[in-house]
Amino acid sequence: MIAGIEFNERVASMRPSATLAMTAASKARKREGHPVIGLSAGEPDFATPTPIADAGIKAIQDGFTHYTHNLGTLELREAISAKLKSQNGLDYDSDEIICSNGAKQSVALAISVLCRAGDEVIIPAPFWVSYPEMTRFAGGTPVPVQTGVESGYLLTAEQLEEAITEKTRIVILCSPSNPTGGVYSREQMEGLAAVLRNHPNIFVVSDEIYEHIIYDAEFVSFASLEGMKERTVTVNGFSKAYAMTGWRLGFMAAEKSIVKTASKLQGQLTSAPSSISQMAGIAALEMDGQIVRDMVASFKERRDLVHARLSSIEGIVCPLPQGAFYLFPDIGSYLGSTTASGRSINTSEDLCFYILEEHNVGLVPGQAFGGHTGIRISYAASMDDLNTACDRLEKAFSSLIRATE
Repeated sequence: MIAGIEFNERVASMRPSATLAMTAASKARKREGHPVIGLSAGEPDFATPTPIADAGIKAIQDGFTHYTHNLGTLELREAISAKLKSQNGLDYDSDEIICSNGAKQSVALAISVLCRAGDEVIIPAPFWVSYPEMTRFAGGTPVPVQTGVESGYLLTAEQLEEAITEKTRIVILCSPSNPTGGVYSREQMEGLAAVLRNHPNIFVVSDEIYEHIIYDAEFVSFASLEGMKERTVTVNGFSKAYAMTGWRLGFMAAEKSIVKTASKLQGQLTSAPSSISQMAGIAALEMDGQIVRDMVASFKERRDLVHARLSSIEGIVCPLPQGAFYLFPDIGSYLGSTTASGRSINTSEDLCFYILEEHNVGLVPGQAFGGHTGIRISYAASMDDLNTACDRLEKAFSSLIRATE
């Protein structure tokens, strides 16, 4: 062992992903023989649809197993271009699109090429855990803007205006949201765009990975709003809607110079994504959309079940999410509680470990997302598991002795 290694300070200062950590803790406890139900992972529980899997198998059988163009194959980028035009009203040429190893890498590329040392990046909170860490690694300063249950965890135009300074470089938007499931309406998006029109030097990174997982709401691509396309990096991918998390395939669409710079960085770090995954991605965009709609219908049924069960627990406030497959209940009234054995519950992390270790349900603490009085619950699980998990959660909360009691 080499003692006292000094690592790159930007990496050393990074916080580990809480979602991955809680998922690992749940799996470890399950391996020990405990009947854990894991509701922490951010991925669909469905198998990759057959047309997509078949395309990947065919790519292997046809020998399509070599490097592709660093931007991704022309065929995939043309399919993405057609999707953006038909579904989102956005015109992007193939050289304004870069395919990466997941939407996560696309977000990292966008932040890395646009954020300069000392720049500020506005991030509505609760936020996906990686946004602030990516910002810090790029040399920027994350500026969380706290939202709450009263707004459905959505950033208002007034909050955005107040947060902007002369150092603001990027605003990150995620709709539908991870971790809250919140969806910005067209009117709310227009309000944010109206603010940004007065600040022409600010870019927007619009994370739209949950685009197709949406309920009773309209999906709006931020770049489709007047004057926003040239300033917006649209990030999307295949992991969530198409149950392709392990295939690692995402993309970003942006003004040509941004894509060119991102391509330079990607070329030195990873090169293009898997050739096999790219062929599967084409199949995903071309297959019958009813397959995705059926998955979304199942997610909606699960959302309704878990939301109703959670809302019946005294002291929990939970907005009804309009997208993604997460609930983000406010459990603030239980902070400061104790268990019957005297265990203190002072933070959302305390609460999640109590629920995991004593009631065998894996969740993610809200403090990891900048929402200190919340917890993230993924309902990407079977109805049987969700009902059992809700039974356990009801027991877990009813067993706590609240400070107000």
